[in-house]
Amino acid sequence: MSTQAQAVDPRYPIGKFHYEGPYSEAQREPLMTILAELPAKLRASVAGWNEKQIDTPYRDGGWTVRQTVHHVADSHMNSFIRFRLALTANDPTITPYDEAQWANIADSKEPVEVSLKLIDSLHRRMDVMLRAFKPEDWSRTLVHPENGQMTLDKMLGLYAWHSRHHVAHITELGKRMGW
Repeated sequence: MSTQAQAVDPRYPIGKFHYEGPYSEAQREPLMTILAELPAKLRASVAGWNEKQIDTPYRDGGWTVRQTVHHVADSHMNSFIRFRLALTANDPTITPYDEAQWANIADSKEPVEVSLKLIDSLHRRMDVMLRAFKPEDWSRTLVHPENGQMTLDKMLGLYAWHSRHHVAHITELGKRMGW
């Protein structure tokens, strides 16, 4: 039997998302904390990096760190709107978007600080919104045209995972490169 540590899949450095809900109030608390702490963790993951490092793909065939940071902003803006839609409409159908195409729009070349500032404000508002949920709000649903119906409880888990997933992409790259 080998004692070598199993190699981390650079596509999924923390593993794939698995929903094990519905969550209890006690289980939701750390998930909301992950979302609240994302801005600081994402900022820390790129602190002191130069433009060449920021423009390095986190894995072969993957996005650059710059694209990854901008993707987190894009994705979490969409999640914020999706939470709000599901809170104010019955089972709304959301609009999907092509993440790969979004990662190549001109604004994805902007400094990462642009998206880091956006994520700071966005997650402050998201934290206030999520912590004000009534217990029954977590069972509200939305419909993703490709993935079907989803509760806000599952979305909480998904976006907490998504936060950790992309921070890990960056921090694992830094470890591999010795930055």
